[in-house]
Amino acid sequence: MIPVRGFEDQTVAVFGLARTGLTAARALMAGGAKVALWDDRPAAREAAVAEGLAVTDLTTADWSGFAALMLSPGVPLTFPQPHWTVARAKAEGVEILGDVELFARTVNTAPKHRRPKVVAITGTNGKSTTTALIGHVFAEAGRDVRVGGNIGLGVLGLEDMHGGAVYVLELSSYQLDLVSSLKADVAAILNISPDHLERHGTMEAYVAAKQRILANQGAGDTAVVGVDDNWSAQILTGLDSGGGRAVTPISASKAMSRGVYTLDGILYDALGERVAQVADLKRARSLPGRHNWQNAAAAYAAARAAGMPGEQAVRGLLSFPGLAHRMETVGQIGKVRFVNDSKATNADAARQALASYPSVYWIVGGRAKTDGIGGLADLFPRVTRAYLIGEAEAAFEATLAGRAECRRCGTLEVATAAAAHDARASGKEAVVLLSPACASFDQFPDFEARGDAFRAAVADLTTRQTHKGAA
Repeated sequence: MIPVRGFEDQTVAVFGLARTGLTAARALMAGGAKVALWDDRPAAREAAVAEGLAVTDLTTADWSGFAALMLSPGVPLTFPQPHWTVARAKAEGVEILGDVELFARTVNTAPKHRRPKVVAITGTNGKSTTTALIGHVFAEAGRDVRVGGNIGLGVLGLEDMHGGAVYVLELSSYQLDLVSSLKADVAAILNISPDHLERHGTMEAYVAAKQRILANQGAGDTAVVGVDDNWSAQILTGLDSGGGRAVTPISASKAMSRGVYTLDGILYDALGERVAQVADLKRARSLPGRHNWQNAAAAYAAARAAGMPGEQAVRGLLSFPGLAHRMETVGQIGKVRFVNDSKATNADAARQALASYPSVYWIVGGRAKTDGIGGLADLFPRVTRAYLIGEAEAAFEATLAGRAECRRCGTLEVATAAAAHDARASGKEAVVLLSPACASFDQFPDFEARGDAFRAAVADLTTRQTHKGAA
């Protein structure tokens, strides 16, 4: 745990008592602060009490005594309307911040010899894989690396800092909305496409949240920015105009005179005077497809910005074991491979998986994002059959009508069994792909639970097939 500094003997209100809020509360107390904990959900309050934490009714509390409000990232800050705690804090002049901001302030107040390096990653898609990949590259190089934020442990739950540590942090737009003083030694924006507009309201607000990862950088720091989409390319153009930091463009589709890029899976280093071919990423079994080649380019660029030799960075890339729920092979029955891409919570993320296979039995659906799956129409010829689940069944059936054969299945378990049956009946090598292009919240608490349910369904099918064969 990282004890939060700067609030000693002061009281901080903490709203939202899930993982982030409870970890932040403990970190604040470890640093000498007092906390007033609350959640609108009685079950969350009861769980906090069961863990030995006292709760304070913030609806009736005297807010004039609070030094700050620590807001969990899932709580609406501005859109569609501010949460009542946000309105109350603003009315009382109480500062609103998140756990990443608490981490940033703790780093900034530490003596220089104790300040760790911070590598921060955001993007609409690929940020979890890239964060895990960067962490792996640093670990393989023998660095004391801690990986967390929006992946794994919340940032304040990571091991306490020292000057030789490297914190590799995945940061969502929700978390970045609550950040003001984070200074990342390396900050990466991978890509930007429409997402979370129900939280941010407009693309401009969403992009502005993403750009906060670059705030406070200066001489000696590096911004790594993708150029394969218009929004990110515009951010890069603005950075190129000055600011003192180094800027490294990355691409998975075009050659550049300066930066890190891939062409047909070959990784090129154009950071020096000459362009060098440094790796064949097709050898990295856990990094298939162009989207993963962009992730690899970002990881390589981040490692080089942190002073790592290129050869050492490449060794880490090629030995990466992969990330759960992101194009993860979870089983094989005969010629049929089962791929868990539950992390694909929007159409753009699902595009990356669909584009990686010539033919798929596609499990798709859940709670749809505003743009649905119409933007994937160019990939529908790759869909042998679609198996629809969740709230999006009817809408996705209408989108796929006349373009790809589909079947309503309702639940993930039914869809997995149906897809497995059809794929095996083809007698050919086949891929059953869970890439939902939707949020999971209609049937599961998060995409991890959805991916685990798919893995369990595949394991059950494998067991039954084994018993059938033995009989």
